[in-house]
Formats: sequence, C-alpha cells, structure tokens
Amino acid sequence: MEPFEDENIPLYTVGQVAQMLAVKQAFLRRVDELRVVSPQRSAGGQRRYTRVEIRIIRQVASMADEGMTIPAIRRIMELEQQLAALTRQRDELVVRLAEVSSERDRLAQQANAWLFRGGPGRSEEE
Repeated sequence: MEPFEDENIPLYTVGQVAQMLAVKQAFLRRVDELRVVSPQRSAGGQRRYTRVEIRIIRQVASMADEGMTIPAIRRIMELEQQLAALTRQRDELVVRLAEVSSERDRLAQQANAWLFRGGPGRSEEE
C-alpha cells in the first residue's frame, strides 16, 4: 500500500488541515492540547495529521459550531468509543453464545443416544 493511500499515515501539516477544514490553527492546537486527537510530530516537531484525525477534527469543528465546548466534545467522543467497544464485545459474546449453545445441543443429543442404548451397563456391541 502506498503511503498516500493509508489513512493512518501522518501526512498533513497544521496549515494544510486548517485550510482544508476552514478552521484556525489555534483551534487545531487546542484540539491537540485537550487530546481529542494526538497528531504525530515530524523530526522538526511539527504536527502531522492523518486522514482519520482530519475526519475527527471535522466532526469536532461541526460540534463546536453548534455551541459545544471542546471538553464536552471530547467526552462525547470518549463515550462513543466506549459504546463501539461494548458493541464489538457484545457481538463477540453473541457469537460465542451461539457456539456454546450448539455444543450444548450436540452433547444433549449424545447423552440421549447413550441413555437410549441403555446407559453405562451396556456395551455398544450388545
């Protein structure tokens, strides 16, 4: 995969992101200070943003335009991440429950077959 195709490669400077999203560079620094996103730094110490981070900043800017504070936005995003993690966990548990239920049914069938043959006092050769 080429670097420009990977959404997680930090390619964009503060100036580029500010221009793309029509926000002030100070807004981007504030978003970084409050750890809404944590852009990587270049060798010279300049912030570099990924496309994933730019999408998050776009969402933050939209919420800020609606009058929400950055700390409130950060909390909402944390809760959204927690919800996504819990949803994934729930989905994994649903799959596991189906597997366990299937195994339980298989074992119940084996037990019924064993009981039907006469239980432990009889051999399969009888």
